[in-house]
Amino acid sequence: MRVLVPLGTKQMVGIVLREHTEPIPDAIRLRDVIMALDEQPAVNPAQLALWQWIADYYMCHIGDVMAAALPARVCDRTYSFSPVKKRRVKLPEYIGEIEDIHPLNDEQQRAKQEILQAWQTQETVLLHGVTASGKTEVYIHLIQEQLAQGHQVLYLVPEIALTTQLTDRLQRVFGDQVVVYHSRVSDGLRAEIYRQQLHPQPRLIVGARSAVLLPFSGLGLVIVDEEHETSYKQQEPAPRYHARSAAIMLAHQQGAKVLLGTATPAVETYHNALSGKYGLVSMTRRYKDIELPKVTLIDLERQYHRREMYGHFSDPLVERMREVLQAGRQVILFQNRRGYAPQLQCVSCGQPPRCPNCDVPLTLHMQAHELRCHYCGHARAIPSICPACGGELRVRGFGTERLEDEVAQYFPEARVLRMDLDTTRQKTAYQDIIDRFARHECDILIGTQMVSKGLHFDDVGLVAVLSADHLLNQPDFRAYERAFQMLSQVAGRAGRKGQQGEVIIQTWQRDNGVLRYVLNHDYEALYQEQIAERRQFHYPPFYRIIELTLRHRDEQAVVEAARLLQRRLQGVFAERVSGVVVPSIARVQNQHIRLVRLRIEAGANIVRAKQMVAEQIDYVQTRHKRVQIIADVDPQ
Repeated sequence: MRVLVPLGTKQMVGIVLREHTEPIPDAIRLRDVIMALDEQPAVNPAQLALWQWIADYYMCHIGDVMAAALPARVCDRTYSFSPVKKRRVKLPEYIGEIEDIHPLNDEQQRAKQEILQAWQTQETVLLHGVTASGKTEVYIHLIQEQLAQGHQVLYLVPEIALTTQLTDRLQRVFGDQVVVYHSRVSDGLRAEIYRQQLHPQPRLIVGARSAVLLPFSGLGLVIVDEEHETSYKQQEPAPRYHARSAAIMLAHQQGAKVLLGTATPAVETYHNALSGKYGLVSMTRRYKDIELPKVTLIDLERQYHRREMYGHFSDPLVERMREVLQAGRQVILFQNRRGYAPQLQCVSCGQPPRCPNCDVPLTLHMQAHELRCHYCGHARAIPSICPACGGELRVRGFGTERLEDEVAQYFPEARVLRMDLDTTRQKTAYQDIIDRFARHECDILIGTQMVSKGLHFDDVGLVAVLSADHLLNQPDFRAYERAFQMLSQVAGRAGRKGQQGEVIIQTWQRDNGVLRYVLNHDYEALYQEQIAERRQFHYPPFYRIIELTLRHRDEQAVVEAARLLQRRLQGVFAERVSGVVVPSIARVQNQHIRLVRLRIEAGANIVRAKQMVAEQIDYVQTRHKRVQIIADVDPQ
């Protein structure tokens, strides 16, 4: 139940977790509950069980989980869960014509039957299907069966941008049974969806990671689409949960089935499938047997040496873009950096203007006429000279905004749209851009990773990756896996209907093995290479990682606390504990950062290990009270 309770000088809304019947120590001061706010529970028992699992597994407080799960309006004492004749917020009704479900082709029908068969012995199944193989149609047939049986279905997507096209397709089949839930839905509508979920009825919830925290009962199926995506992992604030893992636990608690779908599985997921922990179903052919796109690598070193570059466009890329546009087809340009350029740099001292709050160069945003920090939001006017020495400043690197200018220069007749964080801040911006491109009101779409994730456009003839190298050069054991996933996914936007598409990847590392795997659409080779390295160097899935982040405004204080924590942990876990790590960005928002990493064998007692970690954190906190220590289990 929701209750009103005194907290200091304030009155706050809380949730009654359980009734306490044990004697209370005299040192603990009790306060009376002021009043119950509703006549019915605001949280169901199954929901509380999932909250507790998340709190235990991810080493956070259950209150953190509650704060993430409850819409802001539900935490308002004036909000009522009681049904009334007229509510100010009402779920939107679908007013289109409902259409019949599309029949499955032989490949899709085979996949569906294999999924149903695998569910006989396993709760979770991985559907590994190449891009444009028609996985969504298989999902729809499985959803229809669950709704017909009176069950609820949860359909998770990694990005809000994916809900626009997907929701339109699902509503044309299931009408008002489809409910969309994510952070861009208004507070009032989120609260109303939450309230209605407390009354079980067959419906399909489509949403980003927070949808897994809704109250479910009668859940029959959970679909995690693009299961490999890092967006499923909550980073800040706590709870730092992974929605895929939480969804699997939710389904297990409710006796439901799970379907993980992707063309590029996470290494851990594919390992679970091959080892028999999950079922595995493959779809190797594109819908209507359209060929996978032809991939070409362009050697940037050779292009620059021969002076065959138009800005950041190689001569072969410009030629192919012109041919595709003249044929009336569309082009997607991918560059996973927003802004005009990553930095300005002084030609005299070599220093870029830096953020005063974070250890990063300021990113150039030409259209806004400012330098901006992408970590804390600090912004300043573009200087005319180097702030350090007074030297000349020059642009280094390029982002989506600069590409937009170059496209206007080299393709003046083309209609261009840009999709990145800067152009999609408004509530409907995602959908507006996607709809305009789908209606062919635009010839060239420039974007960051947003354009790589599950979007379907019929007439894209060419996808170009302007620079693959910064994806390959990340200081992370998952860098090659992530690079393959992102490049393969963005390549999959080409040639999805009618005829084979083409992908051009510009790079300084033409002989890089990951690029060869992308060239040959060879996930299996990538997986075998990565799993061997993971085994050799003690990474997941063979070891679990707990990353401890220490933060404080005083660098010396955070260093001392990190060294103490590292010594204490080594006394318990020995060589499983790293040294104190200085991250590549060692100060954010004036907080100095140090890391300590712990690796635990997959077969070890992880529950006991977390208890021992928590004990050492408590010990250090008693001696360094102002140093913040954050535990991140299974960091991404």
